[in-house]
Amino acid sequence: MRGAMYSLVIGNKNYSSWSLRAWLLMTEAAIPFEEVRLPLFTTTFATDIGRYTPAGRVPVLLDPDAGVDGRPLAIWDSLAIAEYLAEACGDRALWPRDRGARARARSLCAEMHSGFAHMRHALPMNIAARLPGHGWSIAVQDDIDRLVAMWRECLEAHGGPLLFGDFSIADAFFAPVVSRFSTYAIALPKDIQAYCERVLALRGMRAWAAAARDETEFLREDEPYRRGP
Repeated sequence: MRGAMYSLVIGNKNYSSWSLRAWLLMTEAAIPFEEVRLPLFTTTFATDIGRYTPAGRVPVLLDPDAGVDGRPLAIWDSLAIAEYLAEACGDRALWPRDRGARARARSLCAEMHSGFAHMRHALPMNIAARLPGHGWSIAVQDDIDRLVAMWRECLEAHGGPLLFGDFSIADAFFAPVVSRFSTYAIALPKDIQAYCERVLALRGMRAWAAAARDETEFLREDEPYRRGP
């Protein structure tokens, strides 16, 4: 039994796609945690995040129960956090229970973690903005087509409503992509659009998006594109 609550260090909810993955995973899996929010793009961010990890990036999971010398264990990188929680919270089935499905889910998350560079660069996460058509290119469309294919394969194999049936780490990893598709009004096939709408309707996703729209720290170049009330 846990003696202390996890803490999760995150960045701005409007921009930090990596933070969204860990936050949504813990929220949807009902894993209690304290949120520590560090605004990005500030003069103090490097110092602030340096108190938690030498990597200098969010998110960071802090586990007081696994600490040494009074300091909590720090796990950084969203994939490492997901794996740590899958081991620590085995009853939650954060990965699919079937071995083959679990291997496939890990493969998809690894591909998302290291790939899709064109889409990441051209379509950064920006929840409060609406930017239809911005950033599109043939290379970006190639990334989108790959995502559509991999999602469709999972939905057809496991019957939905999410990629592996129930919510899993895979859905948390692709949630920032779903957000991007909404921001940039990407045209998607009906079955894939329906999957995106199911992700956007998750309780945790709705809470994250609402908080993102309430933030006041925005990049100057984004201000003309913020969605009004």
